[in-house]
Amino acid sequence: MAARLVETRLSDRERLDWLRLIRSENVGPRTFRALVDRCGSAAAALAALPELARRGGASRPIRVAAADDIERELDAARKLGVRFVASCEPEYPPALRHIDAAPPLIALRGREEALQQPAAAIVGSRNASAAGLAFADRLARGLGQAGYVVVSGLARGIDQRAHVASLETGTIAVLAGGHAKPYPPEAAPLIPRIAENGAVVSEMPLGWEPRGRDFPRRNRIVSGLALGVIVVEAARGSGSLITARLAAEQGREVFAAPGSPLDPRAEGTNNLLRDGATLCARLDDALGALEPLRARDPFGRLEEPRGGDRLWIDEPADDGEPAAPEADVAGDASVAERVGALLGPSPVSIDELARAADADVRSVRAALIELELAGRIERSGGDRVALLAPADQD
Repeated sequence: MAARLVETRLSDRERLDWLRLIRSENVGPRTFRALVDRCGSAAAALAALPELARRGGASRPIRVAAADDIERELDAARKLGVRFVASCEPEYPPALRHIDAAPPLIALRGREEALQQPAAAIVGSRNASAAGLAFADRLARGLGQAGYVVVSGLARGIDQRAHVASLETGTIAVLAGGHAKPYPPEAAPLIPRIAENGAVVSEMPLGWEPRGRDFPRRNRIVSGLALGVIVVEAARGSGSLITARLAAEQGREVFAAPGSPLDPRAEGTNNLLRDGATLCARLDDALGALEPLRARDPFGRLEEPRGGDRLWIDEPADDGEPAAPEADVAGDASVAERVGALLGPSPVSIDELARAADADVRSVRAALIELELAGRIERSGGDRVALLAPADQD
């Protein structure tokens, strides 16, 4: 889908509709965007969900978030000092807006200004060494003094040390769960301190308790907010290495602090260096690579204010196909059947799927919306999709 986002402000009703849509069953950030683009508004997308899911082969009616439930979430958020910022609004972080599967809305506690400043992420081991903690502290303080907001995931060890070291200059904590369920629980007293000069953000429902699969989702936001990600101590299989991989996929600079080959906490970072990450043995290593990126301002503001929540202006798709009319919400039934038959458990790119189905990319994407709403497929990086095994379908 080739489209560009235009800047606007949501009305209270539109914000409610956006939250209802993203909180509805099987609607992720990519599907949200595709639905709003095709239907013209979140309200129209909500009305279309049941029929689209039925066409995709859903075995039961799709669960659409109730307006009353969202109203309660909005009320509870206000009591916590949390507000929802949409991806089309000027307060939304410009860097985050540019990533694949950017959250349509983020729940924000703290200062909006922190989301507009150039940022660098520091992540690392929960079971950090004293040397690793000291280095994270030094990096965070130095980056803050150089004008960068420090981003991390509030986890024990390196993450929390980076947050504490940059409280005065500004830090952003990204939650894996909702604002009412911070993780780890002992980090709760740190959150209001972070919010004084920085921000705490989440894409999850307010009362969401984080599960294992929510942490990689959080990590894509950590890396997406930053010009670069610095990994300080990471064992093999560490979640910090997921953040580094996501940063590389997002076109961010990836740094790694070297460590002793005898320390398993340095195995992941040393492997990153072997695979081409930028060495970060001192603050100047990070600043030397980040400063040219900051000067280039790669995440400039959107320029075209516009009313309403028709947010993505269609442009010619990558395959040269013209944009579909707004009213053409449902895909071609024959294309949907071919796409469903061609999908299997191995991820395949949408371009490859279109070639195999002998169909244009736009029609394939329309079919995939229906299949996703029916809970029959899952998406992965690189715009790839795979069929879920029957046991994994709800």
